[in-house]
Amino acid sequence: MSGFLDALKVQRWDDHRYYHHSLVNQSLHFVSATSFLVAYVLAFSDPAMAALIGWLVAMTTRQIGHLFFEPRGYDQVNQATDDYKEEIKVGYNIKRKLVLLAIWAASPLLLVVDPTLLSIFAPHADTAELVRHVGELWLVVGLAGIAFRALQLFVLQDVQTGLVWVTKIATDPFHDIKLYHRAPLQVMAGKRRGDEISDSISETIAEVIDEETVEPIPVEVSKSGV
Repeated sequence: MSGFLDALKVQRWDDHRYYHHSLVNQSLHFVSATSFLVAYVLAFSDPAMAALIGWLVAMTTRQIGHLFFEPRGYDQVNQATDDYKEEIKVGYNIKRKLVLLAIWAASPLLLVVDPTLLSIFAPHADTAELVRHVGELWLVVGLAGIAFRALQLFVLQDVQTGLVWVTKIATDPFHDIKLYHRAPLQVMAGKRRGDEISDSISETIAEVIDEETVEPIPVEVSKSGV
């Protein structure tokens, strides 16, 4: 069990230090995490609505942060190229995310071609029913995306790595709120880079991942100038 928890700490720390330099990205992750928690609560009573919130709000804000605000050039802090970080990414790197997002965006077309989706649904009577069917379809897409990557990790690495990643994905909203709740105020104050709150972030990370010491992150501007 200790090995599982240690691996979880490593995945969480690598995800933060490699992919969350921008305060705008951190702020969007805070919004995303809050939305995911709302979706978690709704999932027990209204899975379709939970999926709509999860994809349209939580996933959209999260991926906008990564795609448009996170530096993609050479990482001076971690002394790593973007290609290297993408290669070692345990979960969905940019290329895999784009494929998943393309599937998500295109999936409602299935309901246009066949409103019953091979007799799974009753034909929608109005727009509200169509939206609910889309939400149910997106719920399957999300769960399938997690299951598919977990199976890949089982084969390419090992079962523990896959299970650790699934655990990390499920618990990310709770940890993102603890890590990034200060970021929106920093952005409103005109700051954009994570080095300006590195000390407070490091203290929070120490609490979240139970590390005795975590080095601050003096983020520098990447070579791409983003």
